[in-house]
This record gives sequence, structure tokens and C-alpha cells, in this order.
Amino acid sequence: MNILVVLIPISLFLGGLGLAAFLWTLRSNQYEDLEGDAWRILSEDDKEPRKKD
Repeated sequence: MNILVVLIPISLFLGGLGLAAFLWTLRSNQYEDLEGDAWRILSEDDKEPRKKD
């Protein structure tokens, strides 16, 4: 029963940390352009410069 005194605050802290991370992603507009990300992964653009032989 004494272990609950430790586990409950740890679980509340981790849950609050996860909620804070989720709210941070919402405020920094991480979920604004979901369609663009889906199409961007399929494009064949080379982002690295080609090396000369």
C-alpha cells in the first residue's frame, strides 16, 4: 500500500508532462498542414547537392 504513495504522484507528473508537450505542439502549429506533409514525403526532390565525379 505504501507504493501507491510513490506511484500516484509519479503517474500524475508524467501525465502532466505529456499534456504540456501536447499543448506545446498545438501552440507551435505542428498540426496545421497535414496534407502538405503527406504529399511532401512522396515527392522525389533531391535535397542534397549532387557530388561531382
